[in-house]
Amino acid sequence: MALSRPVMAAEGADRFHMARAIRLAERGRYTTDPNPRVGCVLVRDGQVVGEGWHRRTGEPHAEPLALAQAGERARDATVYVTLEPCSHHGRTPPCAEALVSAGVARVVCAMVDPNPRVAGRGIERLRQAGIAVEVGCLESQARALNPGFIKRHEQGRPYVRCKLGASLDGRTALATGESKWITAEAARRDVQRWRARSSAIVTGLGTVLGDDPSLNVRLSAAELPSMEPGEPVRQPWRVVVDSYWRTPPESRMIGLPGRTLIAGIGPMNEAANALEAAGAELIRLPEHGGRVDLSALMTELARREINEVLLEAGSTLSGAAVCAGLVDEILLYQAPCLMGQAAKGLFDLPGIDTMADRVALEILEVRRIGVDLRIRARPNL
Repeated sequence: MALSRPVMAAEGADRFHMARAIRLAERGRYTTDPNPRVGCVLVRDGQVVGEGWHRRTGEPHAEPLALAQAGERARDATVYVTLEPCSHHGRTPPCAEALVSAGVARVVCAMVDPNPRVAGRGIERLRQAGIAVEVGCLESQARALNPGFIKRHEQGRPYVRCKLGASLDGRTALATGESKWITAEAARRDVQRWRARSSAIVTGLGTVLGDDPSLNVRLSAAELPSMEPGEPVRQPWRVVVDSYWRTPPESRMIGLPGRTLIAGIGPMNEAANALEAAGAELIRLPEHGGRVDLSALMTELARREINEVLLEAGSTLSGAAVCAGLVDEILLYQAPCLMGQAAKGLFDLPGIDTMADRVALEILEVRRIGVDLRIRARPNL
Protein backbone atom coordinates (compact mmCIF):
# COMPACT_ATOMS: atom_id res chain seq x y z
CA MET A 1 0.00 0.00 0.00
CA ALA A 2 1.47 3.36 -1.00
CA LEU A 3 2.14 5.91 1.69
CA SER A 4 0.11 9.08 1.63
CA ARG A 5 1.77 12.37 0.73
CA PRO A 6 1.55 13.78 4.31
CA VAL A 7 3.32 10.70 5.73
CA MET A 8 6.02 10.87 3.07
CA ALA A 9 6.42 14.60 3.71
CA ALA A 10 6.71 14.00 7.46
CA GLU A 11 9.40 11.35 6.93
CA GLY A 12 11.29 13.70 4.65
CA ALA A 13 11.14 16.46 7.25
CA ASP A 14 12.36 14.06 9.94
CA ARG A 15 15.36 13.07 7.85
CA PHE A 16 16.09 16.69 6.95
CA HIS A 17 16.14 17.89 10.55
CA MET A 18 18.02 14.82 11.80
CA ALA A 19 20.68 15.44 9.15
CA ARG A 20 21.07 18.91 10.60
CA ALA A 21 21.39 17.45 14.12
CA ILE A 22 24.12 15.12 12.86
CA ARG A 23 26.02 18.03 11.33
CA LEU A 24 25.80 19.84 14.66
CA ALA A 25 27.09 16.77 16.51
CA GLU A 26 30.10 16.63 14.21
CA ARG A 27 31.25 19.95 15.66
CA GLY A 28 32.22 18.10 18.82
CA ARG A 29 34.54 15.72 16.99
CA TYR A 30 37.67 17.04 18.74
CA THR A 31 36.29 18.10 22.10
CA THR A 32 33.62 15.83 23.65
CA ASP A 33 35.79 12.85 24.58
CA PRO A 34 35.04 10.66 26.53
CA ASN A 35 31.42 11.72 26.05
CA PRO A 36 29.61 11.04 22.76
CA ARG A 37 29.16 13.63 20.03
CA VAL A 38 25.50 14.67 20.10
CA GLY A 39 23.44 17.24 18.21
CA CYS A 40 19.87 18.42 18.76
CA VAL A 41 17.33 20.45 16.74
CA LEU A 42 13.92 21.72 17.96
CA VAL A 43 11.20 22.34 15.38
CA ARG A 44 7.79 23.89 15.95
CA ASP A 45 5.21 24.53 13.23
CA GLY A 46 7.80 23.69 10.61
CA GLN A 47 10.32 26.24 11.89
CA VAL A 48 13.61 25.54 13.67
CA VAL A 49 13.35 27.23 17.08
CA GLY A 50 16.45 25.85 18.81
CA GLU A 51 19.72 24.08 18.13
CA GLY A 52 22.51 22.72 20.29
CA TRP A 53 25.46 20.36 20.32
CA HIS A 54 27.50 18.89 23.14
CA ARG A 55 30.89 20.53 23.25
CA ARG A 56 32.85 19.20 26.18
CA THR A 57 32.57 16.81 29.13
CA GLY A 58 31.04 18.60 32.11
CA GLU A 59 29.37 21.23 29.95
CA PRO A 60 25.65 21.19 28.98
CA HIS A 61 24.41 18.48 26.66
CA ALA A 62 22.88 19.20 23.27
CA GLU A 63 19.24 19.10 24.42
CA PRO A 64 19.43 21.75 27.20
CA LEU A 65 21.34 24.06 24.86
CA ALA A 66 18.65 23.71 22.19
CA LEU A 67 15.90 24.19 24.80
CA ALA A 68 17.56 27.33 26.11
CA GLN A 69 17.71 28.78 22.62
CA ALA A 70 14.05 27.91 21.98
CA GLY A 71 12.70 29.25 25.27
CA GLU A 72 8.89 29.15 25.41
CA ARG A 73 8.79 28.02 21.78
CA ALA A 74 9.96 24.57 22.93
CA ARG A 75 6.45 23.73 24.15
CA ASP A 76 4.74 21.31 21.72
CA ALA A 77 7.90 21.21 19.55
CA THR A 78 9.45 18.16 17.91
CA VAL A 79 12.94 17.32 19.11
CA TYR A 80 15.51 15.72 16.80
CA VAL A 81 18.46 14.29 18.69
CA THR A 82 21.25 12.02 17.45
CA LEU A 83 21.38 9.95 20.65
CA GLU A 84 18.76 8.96 23.20
CA PRO A 85 18.40 11.67 25.88
CA CYS A 86 20.16 10.67 29.09
CA SER A 87 18.05 9.73 32.10
CA HIS A 88 20.60 9.76 34.93
CA HIS A 89 22.37 12.39 37.00
CA GLY A 90 26.00 12.48 35.90
CA ARG A 91 28.16 15.56 35.49
CA THR A 92 24.98 17.28 34.24
CA PRO A 93 21.25 16.82 34.97
CA PRO A 94 19.23 14.29 32.92
CA CYS A 95 18.17 15.55 29.51
CA ALA A 96 14.99 13.46 29.45
CA GLU A 97 13.68 15.39 32.46
CA ALA A 98 14.55 18.71 30.81
CA LEU A 99 12.51 17.74 27.73
CA VAL A 100 9.56 16.68 29.87
CA SER A 101 9.67 19.94 31.83
CA ALA A 102 9.81 21.95 28.60
CA GLY A 103 6.59 20.32 27.38
CA VAL A 104 7.84 19.05 24.02
CA ALA A 105 5.34 17.00 22.04
CA ARG A 106 7.53 14.55 20.13
CA VAL A 107 11.12 13.27 20.24
CA VAL A 108 12.87 11.64 17.28
CA CYS A 109 16.04 9.79 18.34
CA ALA A 110 18.51 8.47 15.81
CA MET A 111 19.59 5.64 18.11
CA VAL A 112 19.32 4.17 21.61
CA ASP A 113 22.19 5.07 23.94
CA PRO A 114 24.46 2.00 24.36
CA ASN A 115 25.51 3.21 27.82
CA PRO A 116 23.85 0.75 30.24
CA ARG A 117 23.09 3.66 32.59
CA VAL A 118 20.69 4.93 29.91
CA ALA A 119 19.96 2.15 27.37
CA GLY A 120 16.25 2.83 26.81
CA ARG A 121 15.50 4.48 30.14
CA GLY A 122 15.47 7.95 28.62
CA ILE A 123 12.99 6.86 25.98
CA GLU A 124 10.85 5.15 28.62
CA ARG A 125 10.78 8.31 30.74
CA LEU A 126 9.65 10.42 27.79
CA ARG A 127 6.88 7.97 26.90
CA GLN A 128 5.71 7.82 30.51
CA ALA A 129 5.26 11.59 30.29
CA GLY A 130 3.04 11.22 27.23
CA ILE A 131 5.67 12.33 24.71
CA ALA A 132 5.66 10.52 21.38
CA VAL A 133 9.06 8.94 20.72
CA GLU A 134 10.42 7.48 17.48
CA VAL A 135 13.80 5.78 17.15
CA GLY A 136 15.96 4.92 14.13
CA CYS A 137 15.93 7.98 11.87
CA LEU A 138 19.35 8.09 10.13
CA GLU A 139 20.67 5.58 12.66
CA SER A 140 23.68 4.43 10.62
CA GLN A 141 24.86 8.03 10.19
CA ALA A 142 24.40 8.65 13.91
CA ARG A 143 26.37 5.53 14.81
CA ALA A 144 29.20 6.72 12.58
CA LEU A 145 29.53 9.79 14.81
CA ASN A 146 30.60 7.73 17.81
CA PRO A 147 32.20 4.41 16.82
CA GLY A 148 34.42 4.34 19.89
CA PHE A 149 31.78 5.32 22.44
CA ILE A 150 29.44 2.69 21.00
CA LYS A 151 32.04 -0.10 20.87
CA ARG A 152 33.27 0.68 24.38
CA HIS A 153 29.78 0.23 25.80
CA GLU A 154 28.67 -2.64 23.58
CA GLN A 155 31.89 -4.70 23.50
CA GLY A 156 34.11 -3.35 26.27
CA ARG A 157 36.86 -2.23 23.88
CA PRO A 158 37.73 0.99 22.05
CA TYR A 159 37.49 1.47 18.30
CA VAL A 160 40.99 0.97 16.87
CA ARG A 161 42.37 2.63 13.76
CA CYS A 162 45.77 1.43 12.56
CA LYS A 163 47.56 4.31 10.84
CA LEU A 164 50.44 3.64 8.45
CA GLY A 165 52.41 5.56 5.86
CA ALA A 166 53.93 3.63 2.96
CA SER A 167 55.35 3.83 -0.51
CA LEU A 168 53.37 2.59 -3.48
CA ASP A 169 55.08 -0.80 -3.10
CA GLY A 170 53.95 -1.04 0.52
CA ARG A 171 57.17 -0.11 2.33
CA THR A 172 57.22 1.87 5.57
CA ALA A 173 60.95 2.45 6.09
CA LEU A 174 64.30 1.70 4.52
CA ALA A 175 66.31 -1.24 5.80
CA THR A 176 68.34 1.27 7.84
CA GLY A 177 65.14 2.37 9.60
CA GLU A 178 64.98 5.75 7.87
CA SER A 179 61.37 6.77 7.26
CA LYS A 180 61.21 10.59 7.33
CA TRP A 181 59.38 11.49 5.30
CA ILE A 182 57.59 8.99 3.07
CA THR A 183 54.41 11.03 2.76
CA ALA A 184 54.12 14.75 2.07
CA GLU A 185 53.06 17.61 4.33
CA ALA A 186 49.33 17.47 3.46
CA ALA A 187 49.10 13.82 4.53
CA ARG A 188 50.97 14.50 7.77
CA ARG A 189 48.58 17.33 8.60
CA ASP A 190 45.67 15.01 7.91
CA VAL A 191 47.11 12.55 10.42
CA GLN A 192 47.11 15.33 13.00
CA ARG A 193 43.34 15.65 12.63
CA TRP A 194 42.91 11.92 13.22
CA ARG A 195 45.10 12.25 16.30
CA ALA A 196 42.99 15.15 17.53
CA ARG A 197 39.79 13.09 17.48
CA SER A 198 41.41 10.06 19.15
CA SER A 199 41.30 9.30 22.86
CA ALA A 200 44.71 7.61 22.81
CA ILE A 201 47.64 6.97 20.48
CA VAL A 202 49.25 3.54 20.93
CA THR A 203 52.76 2.68 19.78
CA GLY A 204 55.44 0.10 20.48
CA LEU A 205 58.85 0.19 22.10
CA GLY A 206 60.58 -0.15 18.74
CA THR A 207 59.03 3.08 17.50
CA VAL A 208 60.01 4.87 20.72
CA LEU A 209 63.62 3.68 20.53
CA GLY A 210 63.94 4.31 16.80
CA ASP A 211 62.12 7.64 16.40
CA ASP A 212 61.61 9.15 19.87
CA PRO A 213 58.18 10.40 18.72
CA SER A 214 56.07 13.05 20.41
CA LEU A 215 52.73 11.45 19.48
CA ASN A 216 50.90 14.67 20.22
CA VAL A 217 48.51 16.93 18.32
CA ARG A 218 50.48 19.74 16.73
CA LEU A 219 47.58 21.68 15.20
CA SER A 220 46.11 24.71 16.91
CA ALA A 221 42.39 25.08 17.64
CA ALA A 222 42.12 27.46 14.68
CA GLU A 223 43.28 24.63 12.41
CA LEU A 224 40.65 22.17 13.65
CA PRO A 225 37.06 22.54 12.35
CA SER A 226 34.49 23.89 14.83
CA MET A 227 37.06 24.85 17.46
CA GLU A 228 37.49 28.45 18.54
CA PRO A 229 40.87 30.12 18.02
CA GLY A 230 42.82 30.04 21.26
CA GLU A 231 40.77 27.17 22.69
CA PRO A 232 42.94 24.48 24.31
CA VAL A 233 43.45 21.42 22.14
CA ARG A 234 42.86 18.16 24.00
CA GLN A 235 45.91 15.89 23.86
CA PRO A 236 45.19 12.17 23.52
CA TRP A 237 46.82 9.74 25.91
CA ARG A 238 50.12 8.34 24.67
CA VAL A 239 50.38 4.60 25.28
CA VAL A 240 53.57 2.58 24.80
CA VAL A 241 53.50 -1.22 24.62
CA ASP A 242 56.78 -2.00 26.41
CA SER A 243 56.86 -5.41 28.08
CA TYR A 244 59.93 -4.87 30.27
CA TRP A 245 60.07 -1.09 30.87
CA ARG A 246 62.82 -0.33 28.34
CA THR A 247 61.42 3.08 27.38
CA PRO A 248 64.07 5.73 28.15
CA PRO A 249 62.86 8.06 30.95
CA GLU A 250 64.08 11.01 28.87
CA SER A 251 61.79 10.10 25.95
CA ARG A 252 60.26 13.18 24.40
CA MET A 253 56.64 12.13 24.90
CA ILE A 254 56.99 11.73 28.67
CA GLY A 255 57.87 15.39 29.08
CA LEU A 256 55.00 16.72 26.98
CA PRO A 257 51.60 17.91 28.26
CA GLY A 258 49.10 15.09 28.66
CA ARG A 259 49.33 11.53 29.97
CA THR A 260 51.88 8.91 28.95
CA LEU A 261 50.90 5.36 29.86
CA ILE A 262 53.37 2.46 29.55
CA ALA A 263 51.94 -1.05 29.43
CA GLY A 264 54.18 -3.96 30.36
CA ILE A 265 54.37 -7.39 31.94
CA GLY A 266 57.69 -7.24 33.78
CA PRO A 267 58.23 -6.79 37.53
CA MET A 268 58.35 -3.29 38.91
CA ASN A 269 62.09 -2.77 39.01
CA GLU A 270 64.55 0.14 38.97
CA ALA A 271 63.78 0.92 35.32
CA ALA A 272 60.05 1.03 36.08
CA ASN A 273 60.64 3.33 39.03
CA ALA A 274 62.69 5.68 36.85
CA LEU A 275 59.87 5.90 34.33
CA GLU A 276 57.35 6.73 37.05
CA ALA A 277 59.71 9.35 38.47
CA ALA A 278 59.90 10.92 34.98
CA GLY A 279 56.11 11.26 34.89
CA ALA A 280 54.92 8.13 33.08
CA GLU A 281 52.07 6.00 34.39
CA LEU A 282 52.79 2.24 34.38
CA ILE A 283 50.32 -0.63 34.26
CA ARG A 284 51.10 -4.34 34.41
CA LEU A 285 48.97 -6.53 32.18
CA PRO A 286 48.64 -10.25 31.43
CA GLU A 287 51.13 -11.65 28.95
CA HIS A 288 50.48 -13.48 25.71
CA GLY A 289 53.39 -15.29 24.09
CA GLY A 290 55.88 -13.45 26.27
CA ARG A 291 54.50 -10.03 25.33
CA VAL A 292 51.74 -7.71 26.50
CA ASP A 293 48.32 -9.20 25.85
CA LEU A 294 46.92 -6.62 23.44
CA SER A 295 43.32 -7.69 24.10
CA ALA A 296 43.86 -7.05 27.81
CA LEU A 297 45.36 -3.66 26.98
CA MET A 298 42.33 -2.63 24.94
CA THR A 299 39.99 -3.80 27.67
CA GLU A 300 41.93 -1.74 30.20
CA LEU A 301 41.85 1.33 27.96
CA ALA A 302 38.08 0.97 27.59
CA ARG A 303 37.77 0.73 31.36
CA ARG A 304 39.55 4.10 31.49
CA GLU A 305 36.95 5.60 29.10
CA ILE A 306 39.15 5.51 26.01
CA ASN A 307 36.81 5.58 23.00
CA GLU A 308 39.00 5.77 19.89
CA VAL A 309 42.57 4.49 19.59
CA LEU A 310 44.99 5.47 16.85
CA LEU A 311 47.62 2.74 16.54
CA GLU A 312 50.83 4.23 15.15
CA ALA A 313 53.40 1.47 15.27
CA GLY A 314 55.74 -0.73 13.29
CA SER A 315 54.96 -3.92 11.42
CA THR A 316 55.26 -6.21 14.47
CA LEU A 317 52.75 -4.46 16.72
CA SER A 318 50.46 -3.54 13.82
CA GLY A 319 50.46 -7.12 12.60
CA ALA A 320 49.85 -8.51 16.09
CA ALA A 321 46.85 -6.19 16.52
CA VAL A 322 45.38 -7.33 13.19
CA CYS A 323 45.94 -11.00 14.03
CA ALA A 324 44.26 -10.49 17.42
CA GLY A 325 41.18 -9.07 15.70
CA LEU A 326 41.58 -5.72 17.44
CA VAL A 327 41.86 -3.44 14.39
CA ASP A 328 38.55 -1.99 13.27
CA GLU A 329 39.97 0.20 10.51
CA ILE A 330 43.23 0.61 8.60
CA LEU A 331 44.21 4.16 7.73
CA LEU A 332 46.90 3.92 5.05
CA TYR A 333 48.64 6.90 3.49
CA GLN A 334 50.35 5.81 0.29
CA ALA A 335 53.03 7.97 -1.32
CA PRO A 336 53.83 8.01 -5.05
CA CYS A 337 57.28 6.44 -4.71
CA LEU A 338 58.97 3.03 -4.69
CA MET A 339 61.37 1.89 -1.95
CA GLY A 340 62.36 -1.60 -3.04
CA GLN A 341 62.23 -5.08 -1.59
CA ALA A 342 64.89 -4.50 1.09
CA ALA A 343 62.72 -1.89 2.80
CA LYS A 344 60.36 -2.74 5.67
CA GLY A 345 56.79 -3.82 5.05
CA LEU A 346 53.47 -2.79 6.56
CA PHE A 347 52.44 -5.79 8.66
CA ASP A 348 54.17 -8.79 10.18
CA LEU A 349 51.53 -11.46 9.64
CA PRO A 350 52.96 -14.92 10.32
CA GLY A 351 51.11 -17.99 9.14
CA ILE A 352 49.97 -16.74 5.75
CA ASP A 353 51.13 -19.57 3.51
CA THR A 354 48.33 -19.79 0.96
CA MET A 355 46.04 -17.34 -0.80
CA ALA A 356 43.23 -18.66 1.38
CA ASP A 357 45.09 -17.37 4.45
CA ARG A 358 45.05 -13.75 3.28
CA VAL A 359 43.48 -11.08 5.47
CA ALA A 360 40.60 -9.77 3.38
CA LEU A 361 39.82 -6.07 3.52
CA GLU A 362 36.76 -4.00 2.72
CA ILE A 363 37.71 -0.66 1.17
CA LEU A 364 35.72 2.10 2.86
CA GLU A 365 37.20 5.14 1.15
CA VAL A 366 40.00 6.20 -1.18
CA ARG A 367 40.85 9.89 -1.21
CA ARG A 368 43.70 11.96 -2.54
CA ILE A 369 45.43 14.03 0.16
CA GLY A 370 47.84 16.35 -1.60
CA VAL A 371 50.12 14.14 -3.68
CA ASP A 372 49.38 11.05 -1.56
CA LEU A 373 46.46 8.65 -1.35
CA ARG A 374 44.55 7.93 1.85
CA ILE A 375 42.93 4.51 1.93
CA ARG A 376 40.51 3.55 4.68
CA ALA A 377 39.82 -0.18 4.91
CA ARG A 378 38.16 -2.60 7.31
CA PRO A 379 39.65 -6.05 8.00
CA ASN A 380 37.16 -8.84 7.33
CA LEU A 381 38.28 -11.27 10.03
